[in-house]
Amino acid sequence: MKIKMIQTDVLIIGAGPVGLFTVFEAGLLNLRCHLIDSLPYPGGQCAEIYPKKPIFDIPAFPEILAGDLVDNLLKQIEPFQPTYSLGERAETLQKGDDGYFTVTTQEGTLHQSKVVIIAGGLGSFEPRKPPIPELGQFEDRGVDYFVRDPEKYRNKKLVISGGGDSALDWTIHLADIARELTLIHRRNEFRGALDSVRKVRDLAEGGKVTLITSAEVNKLNGNGKLTGVIVKSEDVERQLPTDYFIPLFGLLPKLGPIVNWGLEIEKNAIKVNNALDYSTNIQGVYAVGDVNTYPGKLKLILSGFHETTLALQSAYELINPGKKHVMKYTTVNGITGFDGSKKEAKREEVVAI
Repeated sequence: MKIKMIQTDVLIIGAGPVGLFTVFEAGLLNLRCHLIDSLPYPGGQCAEIYPKKPIFDIPAFPEILAGDLVDNLLKQIEPFQPTYSLGERAETLQKGDDGYFTVTTQEGTLHQSKVVIIAGGLGSFEPRKPPIPELGQFEDRGVDYFVRDPEKYRNKKLVISGGGDSALDWTIHLADIARELTLIHRRNEFRGALDSVRKVRDLAEGGKVTLITSAEVNKLNGNGKLTGVIVKSEDVERQLPTDYFIPLFGLLPKLGPIVNWGLEIEKNAIKVNNALDYSTNIQGVYAVGDVNTYPGKLKLILSGFHETTLALQSAYELINPGKKHVMKYTTVNGITGFDGSKKEAKREEVVAI
């Protein structure tokens, strides 16, 4: 069996939004990129977990669906012709005497590069599941842990459980889609954004959703398919008929094989030098986005965009020792793709009066 070998300038672990934007910033520096991701398509959590969820803190977009953000990023990086190893998990990392890294996936594919940028988000993830005995038998039969397509729930009876941003956001988003929607939280106070809490309480007061606090779902009913949930509040139980139960208690992130790469790990994240270039303790390896940690870290997509921009300035010098890069604005230079295509910057003539 012939071993597949891929060589590139910059190897990116993770094809989520930050990994995709890394391709763009690398392309401006004339660096080619290859991405590895365990998912069968690019986009990371935005594509896999909440493609229809609106995001409100991307600059210049008052509101954009997560899936649309991914589509826009893919269009943005087209001129730089990235290549992918999708559906493959990065297993091992080794650095040779020549300064090149070799990353091997579980499929046996070898990737060689002088620079590795880890943009793996939260790593591999699985939903936090409530301790309900019947939960497993109703998975994909009325129990969903992610909302991938809101239209699935149109005119259906829904019960959402949770008290964080995800539970609040989806309650707000699905209130006009579902026929009936009930949000259940074990406490009176919510952990999510105050604005979202206010919106949910307004929906409840207006009769758009039913809000039940200081309560938990502790049993499920159905025969092959979910038909209802049992809600316990203090010592009182009541049944709620429902078509879908969506427990949203967050994700359990796992770094996976990356923890064995000799990187400095703190609280399930990779420590980086944020005062300089988001480099790790291994020269030539950088970590950007939610996968990294440093004092004052904010796990936001826009933070990852900033981090990878600075990381690539440092990476350029490693790949091209002694060669000075002079940064020029895209408004001046435009964008030249690897296929020779060019998007010219528009220049306005200034006339003195």
